[in-house]
Amino acid sequence: MSTPNRTGPAPAAADPDRIDPAVWRMAITIIVGALAVVFDTTIVSVAVNDLAKELDAPLSTIQWVSTGYLLAVFVTIPLAGWAQSRLGGKRLWIASLGVFLLGSILSALAWNATSLIAFRVVQGIGGGIMMPLTATLIMQAAKGRNIGKVMAIITVPTALGPILGPVLGGLILHMADWRWMFFVNIPFCVVGGWLAWRNLPNDRPAPDSTRARLDVTGLLLLSPGVAALIYGLSQVEGSAGFAGAKVLFPLIGGLALVGGFTARALTRTTGALVNLRLFRHRAVASSSALLFLGGITLYGAMMLLPLYFQQVRGEDALGAGLLLIPQGVGALLARTVAGNYTDRIGPRWVAFAAFAFAAFAFVAAATVPFAFVTADTSKVLLMAALLVRGIGLGAAMIALSGAAFVGMEHKEIPDASIITRVAQQIGGSVGIAVLAVILQHTAGDAHTPGALADGFDDAFWWSVAFTAVAVPLCLLLPGRPKPLAPADKAEDEAAVEV
Repeated sequence: MSTPNRTGPAPAAADPDRIDPAVWRMAITIIVGALAVVFDTTIVSVAVNDLAKELDAPLSTIQWVSTGYLLAVFVTIPLAGWAQSRLGGKRLWIASLGVFLLGSILSALAWNATSLIAFRVVQGIGGGIMMPLTATLIMQAAKGRNIGKVMAIITVPTALGPILGPVLGGLILHMADWRWMFFVNIPFCVVGGWLAWRNLPNDRPAPDSTRARLDVTGLLLLSPGVAALIYGLSQVEGSAGFAGAKVLFPLIGGLALVGGFTARALTRTTGALVNLRLFRHRAVASSSALLFLGGITLYGAMMLLPLYFQQVRGEDALGAGLLLIPQGVGALLARTVAGNYTDRIGPRWVAFAAFAFAAFAFVAAATVPFAFVTADTSKVLLMAALLVRGIGLGAAMIALSGAAFVGMEHKEIPDASIITRVAQQIGGSVGIAVLAVILQHTAGDAHTPGALADGFDDAFWWSVAFTAVAVPLCLLLPGRPKPLAPADKAEDEAAVEV
């Protein structure tokens, strides 16, 4: 029997653990643009005092440089899904990156505090669309495969931001004019836009007959509601805490608006600005709850740590940024392992192990040294604790972020991305507000390093407690991923043959 002729080697079966090169290209393209948003946020966060001096404005006014940006972000985040259906992913990404670039240039050219705040709002409009769109585009390209590995790629900017952002901000303020904090965004935006034009798939918007109409009523409820919640939480300070009028009224109004949107969205079968019916999926509901708690732990502690280094240890902005590097390094070290195991055994057990045995044990072991802080605690001990803390939180957040997309259809990914992003960011705002009140209550008007250290002692213990709450919820996350269906395997093999 003759052997059939072959013009080349037989195509190998698709490796289910291999990420498509097209997904890698898209991920690198998206990350370059996203770095501008992440760096901008972390750089500006260390510059409040310097901006107040340079622009001759009170701190209460300069705080709006950050608050205005944050509110603009939350007003536009819910629009990302609808805008993608109207413009297509590629056009929307390039357009939002262009808006962020415009806001960066205008911010660098600002002539007073008022103009800077206004131009930061322009930045926030672009950044608010980019934040959920980052995960949406890459997850849609991955088609639900290798979610852990893909999520490890997506979250590179959020891991690099805490490492390089404060250091870069400190260096700029030490060596150059404050305007360079915004000029530094230009190369990321320009290169990111060029890469997007070349590498992103030229997806067309949905046909007119299937395009989603803008849910105007939902927009008027959700966007101002979330913005009011974030604003109210950002105003928590002083002895009044949550009882102050400037905190209580926005919180009550925001809860009422968000509650109204929720009731309306759950009664609509289609057309809601954000599809809250996705909460029927255990993956979305459990991951959102855990990301909310993770936001409290991550962002709340990130508020405490630089304050401790500056107020108790006497470090400047650059010194505090350098001391925080180990935590970001730890998060980077955990990425590959956490991504691989999320795909092998599922996000449930990775998150449980990371939170209960690694993250929570690590966070406890790494935060407990802070809960015993004094003005003379060794910097080496604290930096080692931060490294371990970063490893635990980095592993946990990879599993949690990926869990939300398990079993999601292509059209559901934008809404899942919006929901989880809002949950994490609101959790961060809650964490910052609550720990700020605790710190104010325990430290009071203390001015000596020893008295201030006692205040941070209690606040860090609360951070440990918030982290531990999430342990049992990890068991609600999706388990081991199902193997590819025969149709999916055939699709992969056909892709290899092509």
